[in-house]
Amino acid sequence: MGLKILSIVWGVKDLDRAITFWCKALNYELKRDPDVDFAILVPKDGIGMQLSLKLTSSDEPKRHHIDLITENQEEEVKRLLNIGASQVEGWNYEPNADYVVLLDPEGNSFCVVQAS
Repeated sequence: MGLKILSIVWGVKDLDRAITFWCKALNYELKRDPDVDFAILVPKDGIGMQLSLKLTSSDEPKRHHIDLITENQEEEVKRLLNIGASQVEGWNYEPNADYVVLLDPEGNSFCVVQAS
């Protein structure tokens, strides 16, 4: 069978805000009622990887990252900015970069990659 990725675990400081943002960003929903410090989000259409959100303390380092891929990067970046993401100021992109680095409402970075 081997190993397969079940979930990306994303450390957050405000669980409710993270649930709202990531459900809207990815068209996901809660798999079940969240615990006090943990929530599992799954694709509404059942296709794709689940995303787990874990409440972290302010002094706990958040070590995570995800890449999102899309056929229409420009449109998706605009949509994500409209629902609470922000752009990273001063990011040094290499020539012909196929990605845009954004921050979620918690300040976590993620990339939006243009599908080839």
